[in-house]
Amino acid sequence: MSMTTSFSSLAQHLENGEFQLELAVEGIHCAACIRLIENALSANDEVTYVRVNMTTERLSFQWRGDAIQGDVLAAQVTKLGYKLHAPNDGRADERVENHEKLLLKAIAVSGFAAGNLMLLSIGLWSTSSETMGFATRELLHWVSALIALPTIVYAGRPFFQSAIAVLKQGKTNMDVPISIAVILASLMSISEAMRQGEHVYFDSAVMLLFFLLIGRYLDARAKGKARDSASRLLSKLAGTAAVYIDGVLKRIPIKELTGGMTVLVAAGESIPADGHITKGETDIDLSLISGETLPQHAAIGTQTLAGTLNITAPIEVHVEKASNESLLSKIVRMMEVAEQGAARYVRLADKAASLYTPVVHLFGALTFIGWLALGVEWQVALLNAVTVLIITCPCALGLAVPVVQVLASGELLKNGILLRSGDALERLACVDTIVFDKTGTLTVGKPLLVSGEYTSEHKQLAASLASNSQHPLSKAIYASWEGTVEKLDVQELPGKGLQANVDGKLVRLGSKAWCGDKEHESTSDNILELWLSIDDKPQACFEFSDAIRSDAKKVLASLHQLGIETHLLSGDRTEIANQVALTLNIQHVSAETSPIDKCAYIEKLKEHGHNVLMVGDGLNDAPALAAAHVSMSPSSALDITQNTADIVFQGEQLEPVFGTLLTARQSNKLVKQNFGLAVVYNIFAIPLAVMGFVTPMIAAVAMSGSSLVVIANAFRLRLQKARP
Repeated sequence: MSMTTSFSSLAQHLENGEFQLELAVEGIHCAACIRLIENALSANDEVTYVRVNMTTERLSFQWRGDAIQGDVLAAQVTKLGYKLHAPNDGRADERVENHEKLLLKAIAVSGFAAGNLMLLSIGLWSTSSETMGFATRELLHWVSALIALPTIVYAGRPFFQSAIAVLKQGKTNMDVPISIAVILASLMSISEAMRQGEHVYFDSAVMLLFFLLIGRYLDARAKGKARDSASRLLSKLAGTAAVYIDGVLKRIPIKELTGGMTVLVAAGESIPADGHITKGETDIDLSLISGETLPQHAAIGTQTLAGTLNITAPIEVHVEKASNESLLSKIVRMMEVAEQGAARYVRLADKAASLYTPVVHLFGALTFIGWLALGVEWQVALLNAVTVLIITCPCALGLAVPVVQVLASGELLKNGILLRSGDALERLACVDTIVFDKTGTLTVGKPLLVSGEYTSEHKQLAASLASNSQHPLSKAIYASWEGTVEKLDVQELPGKGLQANVDGKLVRLGSKAWCGDKEHESTSDNILELWLSIDDKPQACFEFSDAIRSDAKKVLASLHQLGIETHLLSGDRTEIANQVALTLNIQHVSAETSPIDKCAYIEKLKEHGHNVLMVGDGLNDAPALAAAHVSMSPSSALDITQNTADIVFQGEQLEPVFGTLLTARQSNKLVKQNFGLAVVYNIFAIPLAVMGFVTPMIAAVAMSGSSLVVIANAFRLRLQKARP
């Protein structure tokens, strides 16, 4: 990247006056790389936050001052040898492909050379110099050097270039000890060949590079798979859209779409922006956003979401939000925030990785000095020190958490569940109590008309009046009527209802006090109602109920089987709350609660040692969501509630609460296993290397293998398909 590349135009101005910049970063190989970048930026007084995610290869930092300062800070990272790019510049796949091709070429060259060197080594190590002859042995040594040295220069570039870049800045990373190890082994072999010595290890140096390169390539491929979910989403924001400009259809980049434009979406194309249909009728595949497998029928007026697929027929969509403000863009940002969040295990891994540089060099030096003190030849002592430099690597430790985080967020996203906090799953894993709001959480949040004793004529008349109102009960009547409605001159009286003159008669639809039968009692206090009257004479009573989510009973039963204690908090009437609790077998109920009461209820549970998950969707739930140990909210919730919640789930089902809890527990288990694998590896590998029981080649295999074992263990998360 050129030093003059400007990223300041990508900086986001935050509400607190600071600026934030998110960039893609190339060349991150281990937790030491993360520590190097974060320390370099944190050393600036104006930087208030910096975080590098190794798995997604994203750098996010915030600073005080001017936007142009972002270019200065980005240049500091570039000087360390890491390349920076705009996150969504459309060339990410090309760069990844080129990097993998470079690694494959290096693997091919080193593998071919290693094979030939091993053939030569068979003759060198299978017989004595007296039997072979000194001249023949020296010839084979120099032939080995002729093969090995160019190979090391070419195949070692991924390590050497990275090491040189950071050393120029007075820093170090994982590639420094690897480069030192390869160079020392090569220099010692050249020295021994010139001195006609026996300790010539050209084959070991090349084989070492071969195994290290394989490990790095497999690591890159594994991280690439972990980034698939976010990349799949980002690809939906790329490309062009057909837009009507001055009546003429033109194609423009999706990122240039703004509110007010009209786009034509052909069958088979992805809808490019949030908006609503103004022309046409089709079926839309919402699986990318909501996780729903069945397509949704859409007609004029239907809301559309960017990234969803138009299946059946062409439609015209009125754009309501620019592409960078769409729900899809928000989902991507949520994923990135979640993946970059510093959970407790991430902080632990970072702290351990920060000790890597001094510890590994100290171990290497002590190993060399110790073996010399024991009287062995300096060549053997150096070879043991080289082995320690190679085998002592924090890669497995650095990958322990982020790989699990990215895979977990990707799997949850497939089911319409979005993580808004980096440590949300970690906190959710230890939850023992779940507090549910009622309306919009355990119930669908929309009143539904209950079958009653009314004629179709009365229902049509009620629907004709209701079609002129946005009141939830009116909308429920209108939605339930499948026939035609009359066009009426309707007057809406706040707090009372609707009225109109129909064939010279006064028709009212509203409250019982306004148009109902004063002597008739409702069948239940739990049911909402509207009355229809003609000339002040009651004609029909329409009753409504807020239906419980279809899978709520099954989900609550599954949670109880896990030993989770459930509570119901509701601002609704006590009779209604108790009825819902009885249906769902919830033992603890608190009704007619205010936002302050809900907060106090959560705090009381926490005082008794409970880790509480709060699930709610209303404005009155926001304080309780913030007070809970961890919180969830349906996507139908208000913006302020979603912004407070740690996890947001899509769809009409309650299953995401149970599924996310299982994923959190499994993720937490895998993270602990990964930490254990990384620690056990270092406990056994380092002493064996110090004692001389490990060769450089075995060290290279072990180092790469430890990272791949951690990654493979994390991928077990995809095997979990539990449902209530």
